[in-house]
Amino acid sequence: MLSISSVRLPVSPLGPENPLPPLHTLTDPRGGLETTAADAEMAAQLAYGHAGSLLPYTFQDGYGRERAERELKTAVLDNGVLRAEFLLEYGGRLRSLVHQPTGRELLHRPPHLQLANLGLRNAWFAGGVEWNLGTFGHTALACAPLHAARVTRPDGVPVLRMYEWERLRRLVYQIDACLPPGSPVLLVHVRVHNPFPVDAPVYWWSNAAVPQTPGTRVLAPASQAYHFSYDGRLRRVPVPRWQDSDQSYPGRNEQAADFFYELPDGERRWIAAVDESGAGLAQVSTDLLRGRKHFRWGVSPAGRNWQDWLSGPDRPYLEIQAGLARTQLEHVRLAPRSAFSWTEAYGLAEVEDAHGDWEPAAVRAGEAVERLIPRDRLAAEHEQAVRLAAAVPDETLHVGSGWGALERRALAKRRSRALNLPATPFADATIGRDQQSWLSLVRKGSIPTPAPALPPSSYTVGPEWRALLEAAEPTWFTRFHLGVNLYHDGDRDGARVAWEQSLECAPNAWALRNLAVLEPEPGPAAGLYLKAHALSPRLRPLTIETLSALLADGRPADALALIDKLGPADRWHGRIRLLECRAALDGGDRARARRILDTGLVVDDLREGEDSLDALWWDYHGQPHTHASRLPCRYDYSVKQY
Repeated sequence: MLSISSVRLPVSPLGPENPLPPLHTLTDPRGGLETTAADAEMAAQLAYGHAGSLLPYTFQDGYGRERAERELKTAVLDNGVLRAEFLLEYGGRLRSLVHQPTGRELLHRPPHLQLANLGLRNAWFAGGVEWNLGTFGHTALACAPLHAARVTRPDGVPVLRMYEWERLRRLVYQIDACLPPGSPVLLVHVRVHNPFPVDAPVYWWSNAAVPQTPGTRVLAPASQAYHFSYDGRLRRVPVPRWQDSDQSYPGRNEQAADFFYELPDGERRWIAAVDESGAGLAQVSTDLLRGRKHFRWGVSPAGRNWQDWLSGPDRPYLEIQAGLARTQLEHVRLAPRSAFSWTEAYGLAEVEDAHGDWEPAAVRAGEAVERLIPRDRLAAEHEQAVRLAAAVPDETLHVGSGWGALERRALAKRRSRALNLPATPFADATIGRDQQSWLSLVRKGSIPTPAPALPPSSYTVGPEWRALLEAAEPTWFTRFHLGVNLYHDGDRDGARVAWEQSLECAPNAWALRNLAVLEPEPGPAAGLYLKAHALSPRLRPLTIETLSALLADGRPADALALIDKLGPADRWHGRIRLLECRAALDGGDRARARRILDTGLVVDDLREGEDSLDALWWDYHGQPHTHASRLPCRYDYSVKQY
């Protein structure tokens, strides 16, 4: 059965999107990485496909820690054995998978939806199974709606199809999920399609969060794993014992860690997380999805703080993950006008003597997976799913974004039918407010010019859009957006000229801010930021960037003076209070810094791996930050791996 339903949860509101284009280069975690442990294939894929920019997406950083009850739209699959619940407004997240004969929830399912800064676009939440496409990190669509439709298999089994246009990599992806009668596994067929005549770098990881206890064990058919650490090394380490600890028990290890298992050629692709009794979630797939990983936060105060923030007290979890490559620092090359597809299965595995010696325990876990869904049956299900992937949907269940439809219209302007895809239709009716002005550019060659005081609401980049903007009448708005496209294409000199032309058309904070980002010297950059902020003093993201620029220029007194003029909502925002504390310390006002630290500093969008809170603490107290020292628990979010 496939039905549309809802679930009522305390939800952290997403808030307004950050209207400033994300011009800063995405961090490349491979930079300076020592990769002597990588073979030739891995080395090539480590060097390939880095995305320099998040454009055309914007940051989703307007949330807080307050939550409000809300109805979330769900799609539910139920065959009497399993019940699967998907969040259609949040990236198609598989929120719940219940084994109905035992009543057991197989996934980590927090009692609320709390956002935190762990995603590519900032906002992300814990729990369930997420579908990550794009580049290193949690997908840009984690907190965005997907299109959803009903498809019917030849045997009458209903299929939930979720799909979207992924704008960063310019790919179409679809997820076809079903529960055949009596099936002990949820079947998930994924297809990633490159409709264009150029290669595309592909990153895909399916991440399943599961409950963690001290007795939870992660099993996989491997004797070695790859491990990345903060010292910049890629290591090939033994499984399960390393660093004098059994790493297969995440709840018994203090530090956070990622382990990417090296599955031997010919070995079935699976991973499982089982409890003290040997029962738990197993994930298995067809061979193309070759990577397997387990992630843990660790049981240190920092790891507990992150988990308490995301899921509530005493709800620890770990993740078992599956990807196209062996590690998450790699991209796989997808040929022009072609697709990758594979089928995954999720279900309850029951492993005998799961806590014995590693090798026999892994063998027994593999046998349990084979009992759950034999390899030949999964292969047959995959072949059927491949055929069904081209089927036209029977019924629309939910509408995602209008960006796919807009891109289809822009391509049609150049006589391309690349996004005319009956199986994943991007209908004109899905075009909404964010796309309307861009549709005017496609249809008429012109775009409505808003008042310069209004921030831009969305962005488009790519050859079609650059050509349309170059041909459009020069206004502050078209020159501003042309500059964004030129910047995205690596033409910084051209971007500078376009943004200067935007200012000639009309003074505006947005071109000034972009010129500040281009400026290599902190002094001129801070000056441009101050001019931009004067034109839009109530836009919080611009305030935060301006304060950061003043501090980078060694002007803490000016930063504090700006903060003193802010309204209450901004004045007490956690990120701004953090910058205030830093400015007070840099300016020698220790009393002001102490008041902030003593009253409690909560930064709603603190980034995973960010050390600004502990750096403030140690700078105030004049103590070096060493492993022998301890932060107050409320400030300890510094999760460090081996």
